[in-house]
Amino acid sequence: MRLPTLLQHFLLSLGLLTAHAGVFAQGAGTIRIITPFTTGTGYDTIARTVGNRLAEKLGTPVVVQNMPGASGNIGTDAAAKAPADGNAILMGGNTMLIASQLYKNTPFHPLKDFAPVTLAASGTLMLVAHPKVNVKSVAELVQLSLAKPGAVNFGSPGVGTPHHMAMELFKVETKTFMLHVPYRGTAGYFQDLLGGELMTGFLPVHVAQNFVKTGKLVALAVGSTQRHPVAPDVPTFAELGYRNIDVDLWYAFYVPAKTPAPVVARLNTEISAILREPAVRDVLNKGGMDAKSSTPEELMALSQRDYQRWGLVIQAKNISAD
Repeated sequence: MRLPTLLQHFLLSLGLLTAHAGVFAQGAGTIRIITPFTTGTGYDTIARTVGNRLAEKLGTPVVVQNMPGASGNIGTDAAAKAPADGNAILMGGNTMLIASQLYKNTPFHPLKDFAPVTLAASGTLMLVAHPKVNVKSVAELVQLSLAKPGAVNFGSPGVGTPHHMAMELFKVETKTFMLHVPYRGTAGYFQDLLGGELMTGFLPVHVAQNFVKTGKLVALAVGSTQRHPVAPDVPTFAELGYRNIDVDLWYAFYVPAKTPAPVVARLNTEISAILREPAVRDVLNKGGMDAKSSTPEELMALSQRDYQRWGLVIQAKNISAD
């Protein structure tokens, strides 16, 4: 039986017994970064930016393979079923922990079928309102929603998107009822929020703050654990007394579950170093993301936490994409 190419190189490196023998080697085949969303998304930006540098570091071709569909489940499933030889990497994130629970017959398990490599970046969401709603704070939005259940509407790019789930968590924590208006993508949602057809919703902080400054939107709170440098005057939900509304987007690299540990360790080392490069951080920052890295163990703990908490929200609100 012929062993996968990268695994062959790994076993060879062990046999050589050299202290710095590489797990990856030139000519070891092409590495695919499977990205379960379209080009131009945050996932795609990270995958291509990191992939270019990873190819240089490993001396191995790295290609980004976009496989969108079913809220990311199609590409994620393909990555789960790929050979566990280091040649397949998933550009994942907390969306896969949500999407995998929105469909009844998801063919993979996001915790059991993947080995975490490292965090890649985070993106902060800001809760905003249209000025005509005449609310200036989270407290006023909650008060309005409690006084008129269902009269306040909010939008999102679609069922199960982080924007949607963030608001569902907000509703759980504030015990309010607001009407969800899902769109098929970001463009229509954003246009109607700016136009006042929608009363409130979550937007990436880098996007929202530009319109807050011009008075087209009102900033209410950011969904991160700390205030964001882009909007230092906007409080966190924790500051306002809502300690469980931590709705940061995050992106991460995973590999199939049975990928050899030394391969995972090498990928963690190389990708983490890439994410610390100023040029890489600058590219991600311009895309509204803050570069971050982690150990595999830290990423696993984060994945387990978010899988459980978003699952509870999905069950509590009976949310389904089927």
